[in-house]
Amino acid sequence: MLFDTTQLDRMRRELGYLTVEETLRHVKDNVVLDPFSLLIGRGVVIGGRNVFYPNVTLTLGEGGAISIGDRNTFHSGAALFAGPGRIAIGSGNQLGEGGFIAKANRAGASIEIGDHGRYLGGAAVYGETRLGSGSQILGAITADNCALGAGAAYHEPDPDARGAVLKGFGSARGLTLACGQVILGSGVFDAKDVKPQWFFHR
Repeated sequence: MLFDTTQLDRMRRELGYLTVEETLRHVKDNVVLDPFSLLIGRGVVIGGRNVFYPNVTLTLGEGGAISIGDRNTFHSGAALFAGPGRIAIGSGNQLGEGGFIAKANRAGASIEIGDHGRYLGGAAVYGETRLGSGSQILGAITADNCALGAGAAYHEPDPDARGAVLKGFGSARGLTLACGQVILGSGVFDAKDVKPQWFFHR
């Protein structure tokens, strides 16, 4: 290290995070643009070739678990918190351009994110939520106890073959969307507003 991190490392340990040196060792197969602003809780499992922009936080509370696959991109402001619940993230996702929060912070909470999804623009995920591969949450949307069906990624030419999408802003609670479905919300997301994705790509 170029300067003494003793005090910084002490504070990190007290809050349950890896020290700066431990962080660099823990993510040696990943791209970390600023190890001083990346906070990783002890016990977080991280794969390889992920990209971490500055100011990303991965926090473990009591009884919590976080596992992250490969080739995900965590933009600045992305924050995960698990405890007592769990968060499992697959591979190839874009998380947090414009903000992303996932919290499994109550009993029974479990957040599962598949592969090649996009969760951007202030998306926040809570409770028992399943975001299937290729799904998207685009905007300042709170998704609580929701299930978005798996499908192809956003660049698939056939929009109805893509994973389910929530876009707009507001709260989505207890919703289940299938592959190729989308809700454009403005305050409250309601199942009666589900449309096929081709509707927005005519």
